Amino acid sequence: MSEVVTLPFDHRQAIAHLSKTDPRLARLIEKSVEFKLDIEAAQSPYEALLEAIVYQSISGKAAATIFARIQALGANGRCPTPEEILRMRKSVLRKAGLSFAKIAAAKDLARKTIHGVVPTLAEAEKMSDQELVDRLISVRGIGAWTVEMFLIFRLGRPDVLPIHDYGVQKGFALTYAKKQIPKPRELAQFGERWRPYRTVASWYMWRAVQLAGKDARKIKKAPAKNRRKRAV
Repeated sequence: MSEVVTLPFDHRQAIAHLSKTDPRLARLIEKSVEFKLDIEAAQSPYEALLEAIVYQSISGKAAATIFARIQALGANGRCPTPEEILRMRKSVLRKAGLSFAKIAAAKDLARKTIHGVVPTLAEAEKMSDQELVDRLISVRGIGAWTVEMFLIFRLGRPDVLPIHDYGVQKGFALTYAKKQIPKPRELAQFGERWRPYRTVASWYMWRAVQLAGKDARKIKKAPAKNRRKRAV
């Protein structure tokens, strides 16, 4: 079960800073819910990265179902240990819902955890963002995006901007009235104004997408005469 842990930065200070430096972001923050990260305190880097691998390129709902099946394969009621993953037949993991590419990634993650390439939580907390990216992208199937999700949702790092994340890109386009999804370079350049709290700004870009979806559903459900009024 996820547990709210103390973040390594003051999120209210981050919100105040972003609101002062970016008026459009300030309006989004005002109409959205307050920033919060639900971090599972007991989750190891290995477990967090295994979960991130499962979530790659599929819907959150489907990924949650598959990850629950993977967890059920562990002997202790948690994620299978690296040793257990290495002993499992590919057919078992395939039946749980992992693609062959994700099976290969999970086994390489397990192998590199045993060999010490994947750090412990205590080690990870002492490493810089870039050190962790450089170390973890050596694991098969783990790229910068996966490490960024680990930095945000497991370590609670304050200044991470996932420039290749579609949700962040879409939220940026919505918030700043862009006709097209921004290129990663454009997003990186714009995001410089959000330092040193780019994680919080990214989180609100995801909220912008959620808010747009809620607004669209409200319009769809409204009576026809009300929809005409909203369109004016």
